[in-house]
Parts: sequence; structure tokens; C-alpha cells
Amino acid sequence: MTSIFAMFGMPAGTEWLFLLVLGVLLFGRKLPEVGRYLGKGIVEFKKGIKGIEDELDPAVTSRSEPAPLENSRPPQKVQVSAPRFDDSPVAKG
Repeated sequence: MTSIFAMFGMPAGTEWLFLLVLGVLLFGRKLPEVGRYLGKGIVEFKKGIKGIEDELDPAVTSRSEPAPLENSRPPQKVQVSAPRFDDSPVAKG
């Protein structure tokens, strides 16, 4: 079975506007509630996908989360001396 979008292509600008007006007429005041439920559904779907990825490959979480710093301490002052070079020519012989 083919979808209506496959038969006619993706909606253009005016078609999207028509679909938006139709959605407002159908859902009316419940449109914010529908959007809220849709957003919660997307968040739950992403959590489910992340849970599946964690079960399949535990290394996925170790790559995406940086390792915690242990015994973090403030930066230390280090004295650095410049290297000394001998200007006297070396006799090759």
C-alpha cells in the first residue's frame, strides 16, 4: 500500500498552511495539550532508544560522557628555566 505522500509528493508551502488550518479547526483548544503529549512522547522515545543503545553497547555511554576528574586541585605554579646554549664553536676533528 502506498502512502498519499508517495503518490502526490511532499506538501508545498500553501498545502502546509492548509494542513495547519485544518489541524487548528479539528483540535481547537486542545492543540497545546496535543503538542505537550507529542513532546512527552518524543522524549520517552529518545530515552527508550538510549536505553537500547546502552544495553547493546555499553561503550557508547563511556565515549559520550567524559570521565570524572579525580582529586582535582588548583593549578600549580611551576618555575621554568630557559635552556642554556654554549656559544663556543666545537672543534670537529
